[in-house]
Formats: sequence, structure tokens, C-alpha cells
Amino acid sequence: MSETGGEGVRRTLTDFALPSEPGNEREAMERVTEAVRGLGLAPARLERLKTAVAEATMNAMEHGNGYRPEAPVAVQVLASTENLSVLITDRGSGPVPTPSAEAPDLRARLEEREPPRGWGLVLIRNMVDEMNVTTGEDRHTVELVLRLKGDDDAGETA
Repeated sequence: MSETGGEGVRRTLTDFALPSEPGNEREAMERVTEAVRGLGLAPARLERLKTAVAEATMNAMEHGNGYRPEAPVAVQVLASTENLSVLITDRGSGPVPTPSAEAPDLRARLEEREPPRGWGLVLIRNMVDEMNVTTGEDRHTVELVLRLKGDDDAGETA
């Protein structure tokens, strides 16, 4: 299957759904890793993608679907010559919090002046090249984008 977007033809590398149960974020991460194996991602970029996929899937299961197993999280991996996109969709409704421009105040959290939660979207945003959030009437989709050309983390060690 392929789609056409602003970046040309995108091919589907995998498309699956998982029950919203604790621990299934690891299965999502493993299945996405297997799907992108042939793209030649640098090890550090692959690790960041895995972290982002696991965190976004966990958020979708917990916040979007309320850990209801009958409400699956859908994961779709698309690739073009320019970009890799991982779309993670839950069955939530209502607005999705958007990550603030600044990270949460670590000192305030450690001193328990702020709740310890709220790092997920900040973490995800910093693991990928681009993060897009869309909300429909009965769903939220987080799109994680890695550019396949250019910065390949060549200077990093894994």
C-alpha cells in the first residue's frame, strides 16, 4: 500500500493494532523496529525512535484509551525517500495536551512543588525530527517523523 503526500509516494512498512494493556508499548516498539530494519537508520537514531514509539504508545493506551483492552491503539509505519513516519492512533476524544516550548521544571518536580508527570510529549518531541498531533471526533493521532536524508548521527557512537 502507498499514499501520496507532500513528500511523494509513501509505502506502508507495517500496520497493526494492539490492545490497550500495560506492556504492549514494548511490542509496538519491537514491531516498528523490525519494520524499519532495512532503512539503515544509525543506531542512535533507531534508539531514539524506539523510545518515542514506546512513550507515544503508552500515552495512547493510558490517556487516550484509559487502558481499556477493547480500545486498541493503531500503529502505522510509512516511508518515503525523504521521511519515515510512525502514526500512533488512540480512540480518545477531547483535546490532546501540546508540549510546551520549555521542558518541565526538574527542580520543582524533585522538590515536589509540581507533579512528577508530564514529561511524555517533551521526551517524544526531543527524540524525533518532527512530531505532529491531530485530533478527530473520536481519535488522536501522534505522528513521529524522522528525516531519512541529512543528519544521520554519523558523529555519534552507539
